[in-house]
Amino acid sequence: MKALIFILFLVSSSFLCFAQTTEDVLAGQYVQSGEFEKALNIYQKLFNQGRDHAQYYDAYFNTLIKLKKYDEAEKLAKKMAGANKGNYSYQIDIGRVLRERGQLEKTAELYNNLIKSLPKDESAIRDLSITFYRADAYEFSVKTLLSGRKLLNDETAFSFDLLALYRYQKNKEMLVYEYVNILGKDANVQLISQAKNVFSTLFESSEDYDVLKSALLRKLQKDPQNIAYSELLAWQYIQQKEFDMALKQIIALDKRLKEDGDRVYDLITIFIKNKAYEQAVEGLEYLLTKGPSGPYYVPAKIQILYTKNQQLITRKFSQEELMELEKDYLNLLQEFGKTRNTVFAIRQLASLQASHLNKAKTAEVLLEEALKIPGLTAAIIGEIKLELGDIYILTGEKWEAALIYGQVEKGFANEPLGQEAKFKNAKLSYYQGDFIWAKAQLDVLKSSTSQLIANDALNLSLLIAENTESEIDTNALRIYARSDFLIFINQYDKALKTLDSIKILYPKNALEDDILMSKARIFQKQNLPDKSIEQLNLIVASHSNDLWADDALFMLAEIYEVSLNDKAKASDYYQKIIIDFPGSLYVTEARKRFRLLRGDNPS
Repeated sequence: MKALIFILFLVSSSFLCFAQTTEDVLAGQYVQSGEFEKALNIYQKLFNQGRDHAQYYDAYFNTLIKLKKYDEAEKLAKKMAGANKGNYSYQIDIGRVLRERGQLEKTAELYNNLIKSLPKDESAIRDLSITFYRADAYEFSVKTLLSGRKLLNDETAFSFDLLALYRYQKNKEMLVYEYVNILGKDANVQLISQAKNVFSTLFESSEDYDVLKSALLRKLQKDPQNIAYSELLAWQYIQQKEFDMALKQIIALDKRLKEDGDRVYDLITIFIKNKAYEQAVEGLEYLLTKGPSGPYYVPAKIQILYTKNQQLITRKFSQEELMELEKDYLNLLQEFGKTRNTVFAIRQLASLQASHLNKAKTAEVLLEEALKIPGLTAAIIGEIKLELGDIYILTGEKWEAALIYGQVEKGFANEPLGQEAKFKNAKLSYYQGDFIWAKAQLDVLKSSTSQLIANDALNLSLLIAENTESEIDTNALRIYARSDFLIFINQYDKALKTLDSIKILYPKNALEDDILMSKARIFQKQNLPDKSIEQLNLIVASHSNDLWADDALFMLAEIYEVSLNDKAKASDYYQKIIIDFPGSLYVTEARKRFRLLRGDNPS
């Protein structure tokens, strides 16, 4: 008999639980559809029936709030608070009712009293803070933790809780304060990295970075030996493009810690990536002062030449500077010899001599010697041959150029290097006015595995197709091809005069946007950004649907970013490419640079 009664009890209990679950689901559906009165009837019933009132309390209370039945909600919260003395959530719910009624002063008084009555217990402090957070009372959640610090007499207590709260609130100033505060005690690499990631995500303007800079400078006055502060300050300078200050900070740190230059060399890598070549050279020269025994002496000697070579792209060198750079290359080759380890220097020296020092024949001999160096990979040999082919054109040996391009094309068939050689041969035919042969080669390259070569081949093929429909068009194109050749051999003034002659001889030609782009590129090579901008703006304004529109926008963005250091304008142009030219070859790079300028992940 007892067994039967027990079984009946289990069955009835199971049925009751099933019924409650069904009603609970139904009530939830009523809430989702906004039928709060129907939901309230069910939640009130389930709350009163259940042995564990807390199970349905939240749903019951929140529905009362939705229906603005504040008296009932307050009565319910007070009832639960009286029965659960150690539970903060019911007290805070009383405050929620007061807040909903608009009684903000009473809410604050209640919440402040809860904070004042906190015991000197870390768990209780954190529990109250979490409860405030769940009630959307973020200000009091923060206040609880700050009061808890005083209670525990520990200025770094609850640091990670506060960091999470400040980040959620996007409270940049307090986020800076908290990271700087904790880094005074715990300067581990992971925490520094985390701080950089958080700041780069939240910071939107130079003013945000200035807040960080001010906080770090104040701390460094009191604690100049703190490595984390120095590292973070240098990082801040990099985000602001204040590369001089970043270098000074890291060099000072290197000297203070008597290091081997690791931080300086890492910083130089960032400089080169950001095209801050002057600061990179200064940093490399500092590494050379550590002497031949230093671990970065040889890499610095090599890197300084590469960096100076890259500077040729971004600024105009005097003849004396160019000759000094040539001397540095020759000294390096004399010190380390002409080997496979220094072949990079031979190639850079040949480029310098051919392109900037009017020593194409000397460069030709140098590259021919380089090809005889033992141990070079097939790819390096192929690259040197392409460079030698370019120099053959400069020295007037066009047949030799065609032959050596052909060697690379044959040796690297269906590979990017071979396709580049094919493109160079096609362009040589184009320079010489053999448009039919050039176009045939270019049309093959339009399906190249190298997107850059495919794009260049397509552009040149279209240029030929659009400007050879009549004898007048073809003659205009011959002059344009001649100007292209003059640009290739660095005779810029002659190229400009040749371009200007096209409009005079053939006033109704279809090459207007092509001529503008050629002039823009010449002015860019001459380090005349304002003149280049003028030509590019004409393309954007008058030829926005033509071939060079996206190229013009990308060049404008680069000039403003690199040459003029105008981040705002550069960002605008990168964004325009992303929005207006989603299929452009430049979209991926434009998006990357736009995000870097915005501060997403600049280093």
